Amino acid sequence: MSATTWETVIGLEIHAQLSTRSKIFSGAATSYGARPNVNASLVDLGYPGVLPVLNGDVVRMAVKLGLAIGASIAGTSIFARKNYFYPDLPKGYQISQYELPIVAKGSLDIVLEDGTHKRIGITRAHLEEDAGKSLHEGLPGVTGIDLNRAGTPLIEIVSEPEMRSAKEAVAYMKKVHTLVRYLEICDGNMQEGSFRCDANVSVRLKGAEKFGTKVEVKNLNSFRFAKMAIDFEIARQVGVVESGGRIEQESRLYNVATGETVGMRSKEHAHDYRYFPEPDLVPLRVSAVWLEQIRATVPELPAEKRARFMESYGLREYDAQVLTATRDISEYFEKAAKTAGDRRLAANWVTGDLLGALKGSDITESPVSPEHLGELVAFIAKGDISGKMAKDIFAKMFETGESAAAIIDREGLRQISDTGALEKIVDEVIAQSPKQVEQYKSGKTGVIGYLVGQVMKLSKGQANPAAVNELLKAKLQ
Repeated sequence: MSATTWETVIGLEIHAQLSTRSKIFSGAATSYGARPNVNASLVDLGYPGVLPVLNGDVVRMAVKLGLAIGASIAGTSIFARKNYFYPDLPKGYQISQYELPIVAKGSLDIVLEDGTHKRIGITRAHLEEDAGKSLHEGLPGVTGIDLNRAGTPLIEIVSEPEMRSAKEAVAYMKKVHTLVRYLEICDGNMQEGSFRCDANVSVRLKGAEKFGTKVEVKNLNSFRFAKMAIDFEIARQVGVVESGGRIEQESRLYNVATGETVGMRSKEHAHDYRYFPEPDLVPLRVSAVWLEQIRATVPELPAEKRARFMESYGLREYDAQVLTATRDISEYFEKAAKTAGDRRLAANWVTGDLLGALKGSDITESPVSPEHLGELVAFIAKGDISGKMAKDIFAKMFETGESAAAIIDREGLRQISDTGALEKIVDEVIAQSPKQVEQYKSGKTGVIGYLVGQVMKLSKGQANPAAVNELLKAKLQ
């Protein structure tokens, strides 16, 4: 059979670490990079007799996400114990949510390669605590346990199995990543493990109604590796089935070095975890009043902002997408555009020169403030400087952090638009170019480009090209 005979079914379980200062059930800090086991309280360490206390900020962030994806917010939700043994889980169970999650039945739209939109259902989003971390590097023959991460608040966002390729899965993953950062509920730092996902992958014959046996590829912490892992797993499953084998339900890990997924453990079922309501926590209730208070804090979302940029500012869809890729970029652009006056020109400078100069760095690290970039654009729009001069000035702004006005005034870079001053230069160029003047008068009007260039050269690039062009035409006629 060919690859086109098979259909892939993918669902993602995304774990986003919530940006709270303290943990979900204890007052221990959530700061990243501390020495092992420094940020672990008695609650996180699983000492007998200690009790969990729910962090209210965690609930607010979960509700904020639910409102942003158009989901139902449960008036009452229940925490549950998920029982399993692992060295980095001192209590022997994880506090999570099972039958009654706080968020259910939402959706997000993704854009496919051909430009069409596809809606991906979100089954649920539930709160839970993270486990600790097993360490192996520099510890030959033993495993170290760092419990700093134990108890860090997570929201697990579970999609419907509605993605049909690795590209669709990554598009959805990126959409969720953008959203949680816009909402400021997660920093999205994948290198630090703040945003990661497990991919449930299965294959079935095209047209079949029943899903194939799914395999969970765990702990994917980059978009690139997620695509590579899913693509490999699809090919592996098709190969197994076509050779007469059976897919076993299991958890697998992606080996970055080999580009392959490898078996980790047989996949557990819900009954293996012996879920039951957490006896140390009362049911979580979100009142109608509290819900409306949280709703008021939900910012303008990327899709709404993109539509506004296109409608109000006349931006192209591509530029609007770039400018709404992160909340920081969109806020930078709006500040720059306000100062610039010309919003479309400001958009061109942010998406082109600025992001190009940053080379992938966060826009918050830009040495050029939005107000300074807006000022530069305003000088261009008013004709005070030419586009070429602006490029040189921007390079100096990026290097020094100075304003455009400071550089222009210090170096005398204002564009010459005064008719009297320009006439002297134009007359000089006409006198020095009899051949070109004769060509122009004989009908070869394209030669005016040469004459404009000579004026620009003589003025050291400071002449206003449009004014020069008009003056030349007037004098030559």
